[in-house]
Amino acid sequence: MPPPYNIATALADTAEHSCSAPQSLGAFLASSEKRAYRRALLATRHADDALDIVQDAMMQLSYRYAQRPASEWPMLFARIVTNGIRDWHRRQTLRRKLFFWLPAEPEGEDSASPFDQVADPHASEGLHQLANGQMLQQLQASLGQLPARQREAFELRIWEGLDVQDTAVAMGCSQGSVKTHLSRALHRLREDLQGYWP
Repeated sequence: MPPPYNIATALADTAEHSCSAPQSLGAFLASSEKRAYRRALLATRHADDALDIVQDAMMQLSYRYAQRPASEWPMLFARIVTNGIRDWHRRQTLRRKLFFWLPAEPEGEDSASPFDQVADPHASEGLHQLANGQMLQQLQASLGQLPARQREAFELRIWEGLDVQDTAVAMGCSQGSVKTHLSRALHRLREDLQGYWP
């Protein structure tokens, strides 16, 4: 499920007018927003909160780091999104402690998974599409069960394509920790996805 509207263009316009920011910032934000939204949605399971996290991250990158080299933007953006997700979880924990008598917010249509909308453009048979749909559902469930640090390592290394060093900076840990978290995540996913995993 993509964000309801594209804010990358508006942010790029803002960034271009601030201190003669590089024009390629808009292209970077446009290419990164869907992956960042998917990460935030998987972590929060709430579409509006996920969109807020991504919008805030895009604004921070535009205002604070537009003048940094473009090669640093993926790591910086991933770090900002990661921190936004952590802050969201801290606020939710505090809310549950302060307002313990209130029921948890029900998961409604807003929490629909982006994986539900994925279609395989190469699939030609219904059974193949069904198998892929089942695998994506299992992957979503498995990712949701991973500890937060393992999920972050998987998302940043596998989905975002960051190298180990940039992932370590984005997660605020050592490179060895990134490798450990990713190894554990992949081991768990292999177990959960037996029959799908090569």
